[in-house]
Amino acid sequence: MNLNDFISNFSNCFNRTPATDIKAETEFKKINEWSSILALIVIAMVDSDYQKVLTADDIRNATTVQDIYELLIKK
Repeated sequence: MNLNDFISNFSNCFNRTPATDIKAETEFKKINEWSSILALIVIAMVDSDYQKVLTADDIRNATTVQDIYELLIKK
């Protein structure tokens, strides 16, 4: 897993937000499209694509896309 691939997979979870708007430093909770449903979609993507468990607390404690990526690297 590398950061660019993760960003691409993360951005694919969004329907209305252009992938080019999502970068490592993006504060994902500030994206207008972000919602609790999108959080569940990200959790499911991580489980499916990376076979890792991301919790609601993990998302709640993260600020940027890179924060989530670094957390997954540690798991």
